[in-house]
Amino acid sequence: SRVGASGRPGAVHLDNVEVFDTGGRGATITFVERGIGDVLVTFEAEVLNISAQEEGYETVVPEQSLLAEFPVAVVERVAEQKGTTEIARDYLNFLYSTEGQKIIASFNNRVHDEAVVEANADRFPEVELYEVDDVFGSWEEAQETHFASGGVLDELLRN
Repeated sequence: SRVGASGRPGAVHLDNVEVFDTGGRGATITFVERGIGDVLVTFEAEVLNISAQEEGYETVVPEQSLLAEFPVAVVERVAEQKGTTEIARDYLNFLYSTEGQKIIASFNNRVHDEAVVEANADRFPEVELYEVDDVFGSWEEAQETHFASGGVLDELLRN
């Protein structure tokens, strides 16, 4: 699937997009398993997982991208109710330990531990990463502009 420019300057349309999945895994399933589309735009880990299991795909890594990290937190109220506060905190701390970072990297996710980053440098090409705040203003502004009712996503889906 492709996203192309329309006749309006700066406008984008989805006319050539056969399926507009709402998430990376769904898009991967549509592209790889269902064979729909000629380009998949998704998370780096999804692309690396495909490359490890399937042949015949060309991987293109952009020079620049948005930093997309998944938040992790202990929900204290729930952990206290279930009596799992200590193990939840231990797990959270483990995720950022060198051992945890090695496991996360083994599933094709970029990590922060410098030794693990260096050990996996051949799998993760250098990419200049921007935070949402750097490019789109605050998260609130990005949400309002792109995802709120009447935002850019709605416009794309209407056309």
